[in-house]
Amino acid sequence: MPMSRRTFMASVLGGTAVMAVTGTQLLRAADAAVVPAASPAGDVVGKITVGYQGWFACIGDGAPINGWWHWSQNWSQAPSTSNNAIKAWPDMREYTHVYQTGYAALGNGQPATLFSSYDQQTVDTHFLWMQQNGCDTAALQRFNPNSSEGPTRDAMAAKVRSSAETYGRKFYIMYDATGWTNMQSEMKADWTNKMSAHTASSAYARQNGKPVVCIWGFGFNDANHPWDAATCLDVINWFKGQGCYVIGGVPREWRTGVGGSRAGFSGTYHAFNMISPWMVGAIGNAADSDSVYQNINVPDQADCNANGVDYQPCVLPGDVSGNQRAHGDFMWRQFYNMVRVGAQGIYISMFDEYGEGNQIAKTAETQAGVPAGSGLLALDADGTACSSDYYLRLTADGGRMLKGQIALTATRPTSPTAAGGPTTPPPTTPPPSTDLALHQPTSESSHTQVYSSGNAVDGDPNTYWESANNAFPQWLQVDLGSTRAVGRIVLTLPPATAWGTRTQTITVSGSTDGSSFATLLGSAGYTFNPATGNTATATLPSGSSTRYLRLTFTANTGWPAGQASGFQVYAS
Repeated sequence: MPMSRRTFMASVLGGTAVMAVTGTQLLRAADAAVVPAASPAGDVVGKITVGYQGWFACIGDGAPINGWWHWSQNWSQAPSTSNNAIKAWPDMREYTHVYQTGYAALGNGQPATLFSSYDQQTVDTHFLWMQQNGCDTAALQRFNPNSSEGPTRDAMAAKVRSSAETYGRKFYIMYDATGWTNMQSEMKADWTNKMSAHTASSAYARQNGKPVVCIWGFGFNDANHPWDAATCLDVINWFKGQGCYVIGGVPREWRTGVGGSRAGFSGTYHAFNMISPWMVGAIGNAADSDSVYQNINVPDQADCNANGVDYQPCVLPGDVSGNQRAHGDFMWRQFYNMVRVGAQGIYISMFDEYGEGNQIAKTAETQAGVPAGSGLLALDADGTACSSDYYLRLTADGGRMLKGQIALTATRPTSPTAAGGPTTPPPTTPPPSTDLALHQPTSESSHTQVYSSGNAVDGDPNTYWESANNAFPQWLQVDLGSTRAVGRIVLTLPPATAWGTRTQTITVSGSTDGSSFATLLGSAGYTFNPATGNTATATLPSGSSTRYLRLTFTANTGWPAGQASGFQVYAS
């Protein structure tokens, strides 16, 4: 296994001091007017992208690699305390296929099992979480596929494509050149012969009308990235010649050509359509983030603006094992800095990187969810209780701030616990006229063509969700972001008279954790009549408090599917 990104950055940059910066300097930094982006909003500009490894496997899962891929040091043996390769333990409660490890039981007595990325249900679960938490696009990591790992990596690309299509997310191929000896020719061949086929998917990310490809590792000043500027420029221009929008995962010193960056790469870096500097191992606390903002991000953004390049800086949740996270304050400070610098997009490192402990995917909350005696830390390691989905929810709020859906704020708006914990505020009652579901994350049992669940909360009466046809029951769900007091649901269909009168049979359910649902309103018929605006209202029982609201459709007299152009939720 090649040297990891984190190990490389920590070793190369460990001796490079980050300049101190005063409060006055921060205030005068880049809070000025933002220069317009080089590119309009697309699938990476204006979006949250998450790095997706998809590289965990287990013996017995059917993967061609047939090993405990990235779970253990010795892949031929089950992971255990003495054969460990991870820094954090996943929350396993939502996986239907699990694999027994050699660790002791969890603190709660449950068996210590792990997931395999090779199971489609695992990837579906991850992309559902992305959908629920505002992760717009997934960058599928692709290391040198010309090895024993190749067939498994090929299969993972197909699985990611399937999940992205199912859950309305975008994805793109992110080549990691680390340790790839014949990179210059083999990367081109891999794209031509295999990966370019995935651009036919409606879920494949496009920017400026072009399929997105990222290349990580050009210009890094170490033996695992030995290519000169001309070789790297040839590869970049080749992909651009294939009609691609090309992102560069580059050293943080790309602009100055010192430290972790090779000299003489300025022209190569500026050939990318988007620059995404790597920050893992470079910052460890909020003060580091402020210093990097002042001394790196501000001039980086100015350089990109001047050269017509989009800027996608990296945001890190922090290493669980290194106690960096500060119950979300570390990550939120980066979100704040990257939004105020005017970044065109944000790259989250990473979604599922349990090996380096910097994952946002659901993670053990307490020692009750960690193998006894393993030495692994849980999310409450600093004394603050955090729900397993906390960093997903934090990412959702960071995305809202990037998109201007909430105001720029240095104060983290996200509660560490979703519901019921000591740090969770009581359910609030917003003004009765506030639609609590507007622009919130959604999920669904299915959708047909382009009629995905997000259409029901986009505020546009003419866009709509429609489930798979002739396949009742079907469901539509919205995540209100936190537990709220709710009193009324308003459902609409497009107002056009072409949408004739119909009655849909719907059950309303609620949940505080997204997994255990209780019925709030039993199955009933709701009539939508264009003469009265194609609107139906459901009044919930007094005192209803919930975070996730789900509508289950079992019949529709006007079309053999569940349909909704508006799913509005009000406090009263």
